[in-house]
Amino acid sequence: MKFKISLSLLTVLFLVHTAAFSQDKNFYVFLCFGQSNMEGHAKFEPQDTTGVDKRFRVLEAVDCPDLGREKEEWYTALPPLARCNTGLTPADYFGRTLIANLPDSIKVGVINVSVGGCKIELFEKDGYKSYVATAPDWMTAALEPYDKNPYGRLVEMAKLAQKDGVIKGILLHQGESNTGDTEWPVKVKGVYDNLVKDLGLNAAAVPLLAGELVSKEQGGACASMNAIIAKLPETIPNAHIISSEGCPAVSDHLHFSAEGYRMLGRRYGEKMLSLMGYGNVQPK
Repeated sequence: MKFKISLSLLTVLFLVHTAAFSQDKNFYVFLCFGQSNMEGHAKFEPQDTTGVDKRFRVLEAVDCPDLGREKEEWYTALPPLARCNTGLTPADYFGRTLIANLPDSIKVGVINVSVGGCKIELFEKDGYKSYVATAPDWMTAALEPYDKNPYGRLVEMAKLAQKDGVIKGILLHQGESNTGDTEWPVKVKGVYDNLVKDLGLNAAAVPLLAGELVSKEQGGACASMNAIIAKLPETIPNAHIISSEGCPAVSDHLHFSAEGYRMLGRRYGEKMLSLMGYGNVQPK
């Protein structure tokens, strides 16, 4: 009996050790969520599909057979980084900027679960069902690949990623559909707090980077929301705002151009690098 107990204990210890050993502390993982500007509205161009370092990875959150990608698998982070038919996103040049400035021993992974046109309420853990129930048909089509639960899919993928690496930050770009909603910072805090709790994270060590919407000087249709976004650090101490000033937009005044995404993504990356203690950032 003692032998069996000892053997069982050794087996448990071995499994625990193996699980811990398989996690690479030098694999930095970042969660990305939001609406269309994080999903990727602009078509990516040839320059966006070349020179992507294999140290920059994306964990597929949906099956993309036409791209030869399967859900729950890591791939070199060639766009699209969200769903199969999406475009360039700030996450693309966020990752490239990190890779260009971090030691060669460090890899960067992103997980992007975003839905164009959605309010922040779609990511509320306990309230998303009522939002989904009234979603328009065009949004329902985008929700289907996530089993109509984007928050649940983000957590599911994040837990898988934690077996391989360490979650270092969360990127958000959302707000157009909540323009004028002064409760937005509190709602975002609810999503952030749930992510921290469900993934066993230390909030002090996992910053939230939130990007501004298309700016007033670029004719942003929702630029007034930037004043509300600016209040997010008052609600989440470890939140940081990424400026969109000077980032070119397209004619709908809601979305950034491909160059705008590149600029915004680099700014996300530069802020994250500074938070991690890296200076003298090189553009990418």
